[in-house]
Amino acid sequence: MADDDYLDAIDYTKDTLDVEDFKEIRHAVKLQDVFRTYKFGKEEITALNGVSLVINQGDFVVVSGKSGSGKTTLLNIIGAIDLATSGRVFVMDVPINDYDESFRSTFRLDNTGFIFQSYNLVSTLTAVENVMFPMQLSSKNQSELRDDAIKLLEDIEMGHRLDHLPWQLSSGEQQRVAIARAMANDPAIILADEPTANLDGESGQMIRDLLAKLNEQGKTLIVMTHDEDIINRKGVRHFTMKNGELNQNV
Repeated sequence: MADDDYLDAIDYTKDTLDVEDFKEIRHAVKLQDVFRTYKFGKEEITALNGVSLVINQGDFVVVSGKSGSGKTTLLNIIGAIDLATSGRVFVMDVPINDYDESFRSTFRLDNTGFIFQSYNLVSTLTAVENVMFPMQLSSKNQSELRDDAIKLLEDIEMGHRLDHLPWQLSSGEQQRVAIARAMANDPAIILADEPTANLDGESGQMIRDLLAKLNEQGKTLIVMTHDEDIINRKGVRHFTMKNGELNQNV
């Protein structure tokens, strides 16, 4: 079956689209000859150079490479934050580049969870409010959403910090809250950009263990990192990015 023919059973006229709409997901992510270029005046920068990649559901994929190699651009393309200049991008079998920002925004909120190096917590919201924030499209009432958020925080041993603001939390605690927030809508795919880079040894290990636990639960993980303990974890598919080109390590 051709890549553009398998969508017939899906109603793409809806405002929202969730993985439950699909009878069968073939790939969590599929990139076909993807380029991303930027123009700075007369100069053209190639951030992604013909990247092709297939990631199945439940895979644990790690991409390493020097700063400026294209890792964050790749993550943003997969997460529907940025658009490919050319090539095909499928996320949960959806040709995500073919849709407008409104659709992509809702789609990534439902199907992808982001974990950032700098945590990106809202400074004026408590831990539980930060976790509730991505749940804004849910049909549940605020009390139900708070209960769900508390459960997520308790699962990562942050139940004692529910009403603390980010500045009242350690770096490791902030990252744990960020992971709970990433799981707010129970997404199929977790995208992480250097999730342990700013953490000390003990906090970093806790985050590694949490990522491994999510993968064991069936989540697809795509992690940009230089952390050797993540790269060398059993079952991880390791890729290296250089000058916008992606190569799998064997």
